[in-house]
Amino acid sequence: MKKNSEFLTKTAKSWLLDRGVTIDDIAELVYFLQSNYYKDLTLDLCRQHVESVLLKREVQNAIMTGIQLDRLAEEKKLATPLQEIIERDEGLYGVDEIIALSIVNVYGSIGFTNYGYIDKQKPGILKELNKKSNGCHTFLDDIVGAIAAAASSRLAHSAEDAE
Repeated sequence: MKKNSEFLTKTAKSWLLDRGVTIDDIAELVYFLQSNYYKDLTLDLCRQHVESVLLKREVQNAIMTGIQLDRLAEEKKLATPLQEIIERDEGLYGVDEIIALSIVNVYGSIGFTNYGYIDKQKPGILKELNKKSNGCHTFLDDIVGAIAAAASSRLAHSAEDAE
């Protein structure tokens, strides 16, 4: 079982990287969300929390599902009208956010607040993904924001536990 878990972790990270998203990109989002609350926060600590979030099976499944749907949309392999809805990232579609919320849900209510905020602000890599200049990222931008929100929640819980 451990071998399968390692394979899924490696696959999820590889797929993120193939789409132009690094662990450091996500760590920077965590820093954006949490730096006002922790004066000694470092990117290294943010990175550690991102890495821990990526070990969760629910997170890996969301990453692979969302990226695969984005890829299929780029290849025009989805049926109409779903193809056009995902290509345009229609505001009323919402399935992309539901997949992202499955990631946030692993870490509790703080994650939901962080996700809503970062989804509206679109800092860092989220701004780039949202431009859609290098592919369809209907699912990916929400997934990356959710990973950052979950890592932020994890960081907040660990800081609370340390006090």
